[in-house]
Amino acid sequence: MLHLIKLAVGVRDIAHLAEIQAGRAVADPPLRHQTRNFPKRAEEIVAGGSIYWVIQRAVVVRQRVLEIRRESWDDGSACAGLVLDPALVRVAARAMKPFQGWRYLSVADAPLDIGAPGAASGVDALPADMRLALTHLALL
Repeated sequence: MLHLIKLAVGVRDIAHLAEIQAGRAVADPPLRHQTRNFPKRAEEIVAGGSIYWVIQRAVVVRQRVLEIRRESWDDGSACAGLVLDPALVRVAARAMKPFQGWRYLSVADAPLDIGAPGAASGVDALPADMRLALTHLALL
C-alpha cells in the first residue's frame, strides 16, 4: 500500500474542501481529483492508499483513493482521475513546505488519523486556527 500527498491550492480549511468536493461530485460524478501525471505505482495506491491533503501549509486530512483512471482534460490532453471516497478523515496535523504536483507518501511516513491509537489526544477539540498555528510552530 502507498499514499499520495498533494497541496489543496486555494482551499481555506477542511470544510471548504468538503464544500468544493460536494459540488464536483454532483456536477460530474464520481468524486475525483484530476492531475496531470498518472502515478506509476497506481496499483499500490488503490490497494488501500489515500491522498493526504495539505491545507494552509499543513497536512490535516486524507481521503481513500478508490480508483485511478486515465482521463482527459477539457482540451483533450491526457490526465489521471483519482476517484475518491467522499469521507474526509482528519489526521494529526503536520507542517509541510510547498511543492508542486503530488508526491508518494509511505505508510510509515503518513500522519496518524485523529483518534487512532498513538495519535495525539484532544487535538481534535482545538479550534482549527489554533491547530494550524500550533502546527506551524511545530508544537503539534
